[in-house]
Amino acid sequence: MSAQRIVVVGAGFAGLKCVQRLERELKGELARGEVEIVVVNPHDYMLYLPLLPQVAAGVITAQSVTVPLPRAIHRSQRLPGQVIGLDLQRKVAVVKKISEDVVDLPYDRLVITAGSVTRQFDIPGLEEHGLGMKNLGEAAYLRDHVLSQLELANASTDPEERAARCHFVVVGGGYAGTETAACLELLTDAAMKRFPRLDPTLVKWTLVDIAPRLMPELGQRLGEEALDLLRRRGIGVRLETGVEEVTADSVTLTDGDTLPTKTLVWTAGVTASPLVKQLGVELVRGRVKCGTDLRLDGYDEVFVLGDAAAVPDLTAEDPGSTLCPPTAQHATRQAVVAADNVVASLRGESLREYKHHDLGLVVDLGGTQAVAHPLKLRLTGIVAQAVTRGYHLYALPLTRTRARVVANWILHFFGGDDFIRIGFLTGRKSETSSFEETRDYLSEEEIAKRAASAAG
Repeated sequence: MSAQRIVVVGAGFAGLKCVQRLERELKGELARGEVEIVVVNPHDYMLYLPLLPQVAAGVITAQSVTVPLPRAIHRSQRLPGQVIGLDLQRKVAVVKKISEDVVDLPYDRLVITAGSVTRQFDIPGLEEHGLGMKNLGEAAYLRDHVLSQLELANASTDPEERAARCHFVVVGGGYAGTETAACLELLTDAAMKRFPRLDPTLVKWTLVDIAPRLMPELGQRLGEEALDLLRRRGIGVRLETGVEEVTADSVTLTDGDTLPTKTLVWTAGVTASPLVKQLGVELVRGRVKCGTDLRLDGYDEVFVLGDAAAVPDLTAEDPGSTLCPPTAQHATRQAVVAADNVVASLRGESLREYKHHDLGLVVDLGGTQAVAHPLKLRLTGIVAQAVTRGYHLYALPLTRTRARVVANWILHFFGGDDFIRIGFLTGRKSETSSFEETRDYLSEEEIAKRAASAAG
């Protein structure tokens, strides 16, 4: 009898936690060869996304926010590649390996933790000139870009060029955008002593968001305190304002203003991976509709969780219309339930429902500044920063990863930044679709053609 194959798509928060749980719960079956687990991920690490703004700001190194898969999982097979299509009828995952080879991977159980990508809008010039902040490549590129703008402005004698290079615009007033603007503003402020020909007042950061409030999930009071803190640091915040057009030298806003800038960082939300949008199944707000047991309707062998899943929130007043937010907190906890339900389905046992009360949110604004809302408490300042960093250390999966992050924080606190521009991405296009590899996914028609070819 052949082994039952469990294929896990992705190794982010949800994917890694799910695999670790499966390895623990199926230890005996794995040892006897009754079950095999295959993890498909393009990289050999899990990325801890919440600390990405600190990577861009140079507070911690890129390696410090990665969790090496060879150290984190031990009994599963790792297939380096990207699932670019799923044939739910044939129970096959189509994988494009990092060697560019495309192969079919059959499965008996499928766990989809494909995550999310940056949400794009049909705004002229956005794809060509907008910079993302969703992976290590984008964070490294952004840091190099910001430092290069200061260097070029310092070397220029053209007042208009200087002004454009020293103005940085971040679109998106959620956690990613707010933390990116806050952390990188501290970087450019500290860098001024290295550029004596630049007037510090030229350097400007502007945060733009279409919503009437900054980070509404924090609540009105904390959101207003965060807004006040950013403005006191000189960061301009433009609420109820969108982007109309982006060029290489400017950003035009929906209120008619045109801001001279060479830098637009786009963090205006995320959307589920293109992989799930080609499945031909029901979507809710762009995510795959699934039950409270995390199974895909009509496919008992398929489980969906994390950012790609529309999971009813059983803790809400109206669970039928309220979904769990796409946060790491929910992803890691859904992973445990999904793994347990996969095991139960293999053993013919009953499945359980996912239910989790949100523990609150934390936002790092750089240095000693933060706002936090843990367990319904409202915290600001250094206390909030201690809670925020403590939460990140708790959430990081490996002790060695935690140690690296702490060491980086200490080193940066006492030694500051060297303002080094790495330069290894010089010449690469900045398009988000290029960095996030969103162009390779197969359409439903291509999946059907592949199935027909395999059949005969």
